[in-house]
Amino acid sequence: MATHHQLHLLIATLLHLLAAASAIGINYGTLGDNLPPPAQVANFIKTQTIINRVKIFDTNPDILRAFADTGIALTITAVNGDIPALAQLAFARQWVAINIAPFYPRTQIIRVLVGNEIIHSGDKRLIVNLLPAIRTLHNALVLAGFRGIQVSTAHSLGILEVSEPPSLGRFRFGYTRVLVPMLKFLRDTRSPFVVNPYPYFGYSPRKANYALFKPNRGVYDRFTRITYTNMFDGLLDAVHSAMKAVGYGDVSIVAGETGWPSLGGPGEPAPTLANAISYNGKLLKHVGSRRGTPLMPNRRVETYIFALFNENQKPGPIAERNFGLFWPDFTPVYKIGILRSERQQRGGRRGHGRKPRPGPGKQWCVPKQGASDQAMQANIDYVCSNGVDCRPIQAGGPCFEPNNVGTHASYIMNSYYQTKGRQPDSCDFSGTGVLTSVDPSECPIIGLFSFSPSNGMWLKNRRSDQQYLMLIPFWTLSTQVMVHANTYEKSELQRWQRDHPETLSPSR
Repeated sequence: MATHHQLHLLIATLLHLLAAASAIGINYGTLGDNLPPPAQVANFIKTQTIINRVKIFDTNPDILRAFADTGIALTITAVNGDIPALAQLAFARQWVAINIAPFYPRTQIIRVLVGNEIIHSGDKRLIVNLLPAIRTLHNALVLAGFRGIQVSTAHSLGILEVSEPPSLGRFRFGYTRVLVPMLKFLRDTRSPFVVNPYPYFGYSPRKANYALFKPNRGVYDRFTRITYTNMFDGLLDAVHSAMKAVGYGDVSIVAGETGWPSLGGPGEPAPTLANAISYNGKLLKHVGSRRGTPLMPNRRVETYIFALFNENQKPGPIAERNFGLFWPDFTPVYKIGILRSERQQRGGRRGHGRKPRPGPGKQWCVPKQGASDQAMQANIDYVCSNGVDCRPIQAGGPCFEPNNVGTHASYIMNSYYQTKGRQPDSCDFSGTGVLTSVDPSECPIIGLFSFSPSNGMWLKNRRSDQQYLMLIPFWTLSTQVMVHANTYEKSELQRWQRDHPETLSPSR
C-alpha cells in the first residue's frame, strides 16, 4: 500500500505530466473593480477555452477554491512582502499550512513563485532574503508532504546585461551572486527558471515585424550563424545563453509573462488591436508547434500570456489596463483561437466551404429603440470603465452636446463596438444594443477633408473653424470629401494623427 508521501509524489508527478501536454497558460490578475467572481472565471477557463494552466499573483483562497477539481494546473505567488518572513522555517511552514494544505491536491498547485521580479526591483532587503525564502519554502513543502510542488521566482529581463545577439546573452554584473546559487537550487529540485519576456517593451518601428511574428529580414547572430525571425525566441535564447555561461544551461525555462496590449494612450504607438492580434495569435501557434527556439530546439516552452482580463485599476499608462484577452463579461477583446468555439468553427469548415463573412459595408452600434435611460447609462459606465476613451462626451468635449444620455450612449456604444473589431456580439449590451447600416452620428468633430497634390490635406473643425494642415503628399487632383464624423472614421484619423504627430501643424 502506498504511503501518504508516495501518494502525494505520484499525484504531483501526474499533474506535471498532464500540464506538459499543453504549453500555453494565462495570467489571471485581479486589479479591477468589475471582474467576475473566481468561480465563474474557473468555469469559463475550463469549459470555454483551451487553457489548462493558470498563474496568479497571490494566494487568494477564493481563487484556489474555485479551481478545485477543474484539472487546471495552477501556479501561485507568495507576495513580495512575505519574502523576509518566508526565510524563517516556522513562518514558511505556517504559510504552507494556510495556502497549500487546505486546497492541494484537489486544486492542482504545480508551482509556487516567491515574489515577482525581485532582483529588478533593487530592494536590497528582498533580494538578500529571496534565495533563503525559496529554499526554506521548499523545505516546508517537503516537510508537509508536498515534495512535488516546485518553488521558483519570476525575473524581468532586466537581469540581462546583453540580449542581442542571443548567443551573447549574459547576466548583469553583480546579479550572478544571487542567480548562480539560485540556478543550482533549481537544478537540484528540477524547478524552472522563470522569466518575463516582453517583445512589446523592446518595440521600435524598425523592428516592429520582428517583435510581432510578422515576415521580416530577421536578426542574424554571427556567432551561431542563426537568423532569428522573432524577438520572443531571441529573448529566450539570450536567457538560455546567460544561464549556459554560468554553467546551468540544462535548467528549463518558463515564460511567466508575455503579451501585447490592444489599446494605448497618446505617445503609445505600439498598443493597437492589430498588433495584439498578431503577437498573441502567432505566439499561440508558435509555442504550440513544439519547435522550441534555435538554441533549445524541439522543446515546448511553458508560456503564460498576460493577461486574462483587461484590469481597470492597474496603475500606469492606458496600455497597462489593456493587456487582456477578455472583457470582464467574458467576451473576447479579440479572437486568436483560444476559445474552444473558435477551434470548432475552424474544424467544421473543412470540406464544407468557408462560412461567408460579412461584407465590407459599414455598420454602427446604437441603443435599441425603447432602451431606458438607466440601461443606456449603465452601458456608458461599463464601456468607460473598460479602456474606451470617453473624454469626447464629457463636459467641454466635442461630443458633449447635445447633452443627453441617448446621444452619449450612441457615441460610446459605437466606440466600444468599433474598438472590439466590429464583432456582432460586442453590440449586444444585454439586449439593449442593435446594429444599423445608417450612420447615426451627430458629433461633428471633422467636417471637411480638402486634398491637394501640392498642399497636402486640410482638416476643418466645424465647431471652431480652425484649420489644420496635414503634410501628406497626394497624387489625386484637388478635391473635397465630406466626412461623417462616425466613431470608426474618427478613430482611424485620430490613430493616424497620434502615430504621426510631426505631420499635424496648426494653420491660420
